[in-house]
Amino acid sequence: MKRNPVVPKNLILPFILITSLFMLWGFANAVTDPMVQAFKKVLELTNSQAAWVQMAFYGGYFCMALPAALFVRKYSYKVGVLIGLALYAFGALLFYPAAITEQFWFFCLGLYILTFGLAFLETTANPYILAMGSRETATQRLNLAQAFNPVGLLLGLLVAQQFVLKRLQSDDIADFSTLDLAKKTLIRTSDLMVIRNPYVILGLVLIGIFILILVSKMPQAKGDGNIPNLKETFNSLFKNKKYVLGVIAQVFYVGAQIMCWTYIYQYAEAIGIASETAANYQFAAFVCFLVGRSIGTYMLRFINSAKLLTIFALLAGICTVLTIVLQGIPGLYALVAITLFMSIMFPTIYGISLDGLDEEVSKIGAAGLVMAIVGGALMPKWQGMIIDMGGSGVADTSIAGVSEVNFSFVLPLICFVYIGWYGRKVRRLAS
Repeated sequence: MKRNPVVPKNLILPFILITSLFMLWGFANAVTDPMVQAFKKVLELTNSQAAWVQMAFYGGYFCMALPAALFVRKYSYKVGVLIGLALYAFGALLFYPAAITEQFWFFCLGLYILTFGLAFLETTANPYILAMGSRETATQRLNLAQAFNPVGLLLGLLVAQQFVLKRLQSDDIADFSTLDLAKKTLIRTSDLMVIRNPYVILGLVLIGIFILILVSKMPQAKGDGNIPNLKETFNSLFKNKKYVLGVIAQVFYVGAQIMCWTYIYQYAEAIGIASETAANYQFAAFVCFLVGRSIGTYMLRFINSAKLLTIFALLAGICTVLTIVLQGIPGLYALVAITLFMSIMFPTIYGISLDGLDEEVSKIGAAGLVMAIVGGALMPKWQGMIIDMGGSGVADTSIAGVSEVNFSFVLPLICFVYIGWYGRKVRRLAS
């Protein structure tokens, strides 16, 4: 029996153009994660206060995903992409006045608007990739496109490590809060400029990409114009158990991903590892993500997507248990290993949830799955609150026989349990 190609030959060029966007939000994710620790040091915040970085970043997805889907549903994909790039660039460039004012809320506002753009890009790109070929290879095709996301992650982390974390003066001081006011103010001003620079440069690069796409011809620019009633679309989605449970699974997945990537720095801090060195462990995690995504995409040729999701969720859960119970470097290794098994979850849940939906319905369905990224806003905040239970440090107290930062990873564990259950549930619904 002849297999359908993952990407038809006549769609290779548009596939490459849209896939290049996946690197852009990967880059933003990776640059932003270390900023939680950076802002905590520079602005003397608690773990839960610093988590507002993630609240702003992933909250923007939740607020803009549905408006973006409604826009793309009515107008062209190209215009949706251009609006996404414009908002992305504007939010990044807001870091310039934010650094001048030295106000934490201003930085959060920049991130919030930046993710308006990312919501437009993701809402447009993901269903577009699914539609570029046969339904049988849709999940595999999305995994292939998403494989470029960790490339952006690696680039973003390299920028954060080499051009931010290494240059933060506050990170070289054991107790920044004990400095006199004049010296503290001088260091804070210098460090906020360091944090500002990669975002401003990113904004300028995005303007260049905006101009490039503006003058390029984009195929399949519009939907077919046959737009079903919005109320009927929502009713259809809410009655689809696989989709509704998939949105919840995506909330849990994104929450788990951001918790495991953000708090790798606090986990390292608890065992005496500086942020600059901890970035090497996050880099290793992103390499695992790329490797896992590649292996998972290949395995989907032979294993049912729901079954593979269940297996990877089980393995991620085991690694999370080891992260909680092990002390020191072994626990940090287990935390890095979680990412290997998280790798296929986002595109696989996405593909399973939208499988079988009409193309116009899937555009709104895609918005729900992008809105699910709000899990990355809420859950890191809750994990930060657990870590703060004993004080502003990361290992001030013991909970259930382990340090508070170790115990806090019970939240990702709960997430992986649900995702594994969802995989099994989907297989039963299909039988």
